[in-house]
Amino acid sequence: MEKSIIVENLGKKYDINKLKKDTQFREALINFAKQLLFRDQENMEVVWALKNVSFSVEKGEIVGIIGRNGAGKSTLLKILSKITYPTTGRMKIEGRVGSLLEVGTGFHDELSGRENIFLNGSILGMKKKEVSRKLDQIISFAEVEKFIDTPIKRYSTGMRLKLGFSVAAHLETDILFIDEVLAVGDVAFQKKCLDTIKELRNSGRTVLFVSHSIPTVESLCPRVIWIDKGEVREDGAVEEITNNYMSQFATVKHATGFDLTKAFEREGTGEIRFTKIEYLNADGTPKNLIRSGDSLKVRIHYRVHQSVSNPDFNFRIYTERGGKVASFGNLILGDNLSMLSLGVGYADIEIDNLNIMPDRYFINLWVYGNKEIEYIDHLVFCSTLDVEASNYYKTGRGIDKGCGITFLQYKWNFSNNSLGENSINQ
Repeated sequence: MEKSIIVENLGKKYDINKLKKDTQFREALINFAKQLLFRDQENMEVVWALKNVSFSVEKGEIVGIIGRNGAGKSTLLKILSKITYPTTGRMKIEGRVGSLLEVGTGFHDELSGRENIFLNGSILGMKKKEVSRKLDQIISFAEVEKFIDTPIKRYSTGMRLKLGFSVAAHLETDILFIDEVLAVGDVAFQKKCLDTIKELRNSGRTVLFVSHSIPTVESLCPRVIWIDKGEVREDGAVEEITNNYMSQFATVKHATGFDLTKAFEREGTGEIRFTKIEYLNADGTPKNLIRSGDSLKVRIHYRVHQSVSNPDFNFRIYTERGGKVASFGNLILGDNLSMLSLGVGYADIEIDNLNIMPDRYFINLWVYGNKEIEYIDHLVFCSTLDVEASNYYKTGRGIDKGCGITFLQYKWNFSNNSLGENSINQ
């Protein structure tokens, strides 16, 4: 396949001292004195925003770039867009490049929206006739018809974003760099942007897409590059890389489970004691990343100090403020245990769909004896359950905790008598 972008050992170094601005004459004198006295230390104040970055992108690929704040994602796109230049390495870009790196990048505040569209086209090397053919589409998509002849400086942030994205998406470029454009703007416009980027898959255009929204990246990009501390940490299939990336945010205790043997707040008669909680995949391996809608196996370890007949085990999920979310008890299902013998054991709770919103939750555990009069063991908020956003409906719009505590799988069915029967599943 033909390569659109080739990056080899790219690095970008910033001298912190040169970035400092002298706002007053006194500060200038002080800094000058520091330079004379501490020349050796000054040379050490260097930050590498990117280091040894290498990758290639084939023509027509849509590649996501993910990473924490300050990882170097935006610096990479600025170098590829030739807004800034690398300190080390080389790059080769084949084709006409369009960029939307910040809201309104490339706009001249004193020019109108219409004039800025033609300005952007000329920067890309397009003739006026070529831009004119796209003009109506750009204006319509941006929804700024009434203000197209108003100076850009009068536009709101949302209006500048809409026009900026519309220009970048509709002008005839071979490669498009997009940096967090979906972080601003209303929901309807965000959906238009997503749909437009999806359409680019079939247009043969190459897209590098930077975003902190993992569900959006998963919806748009078959391939993802993870930038960490200025270097390429992983590069590969979207599901594998995003899962690895999100796993770093999960509670470290998830890897080995939650040790309950030293739990401070517990009560009960003590014939049975809970010792550990694990969150597992179906095959029994640790589930370091838990997302809304996932299946989940909760393994509860215990030690029996004295035989107990017909115990009632319970596992309950709470919100951070103490609201009950869900309860799981073996007797509710009719799973009666005639007798638990002395020794260690564990019980698994298998949840087909963890239909709760992204958030941190807390766990209570308890076990009753055969008469449910008193606790044998009872632990309050003994572990956490961190649930991350997911791309459950494959639309790029992550399940948002602002919608409530839980979500239910659903579909919409529309019937319009004037247009005939339609069924739309979501």
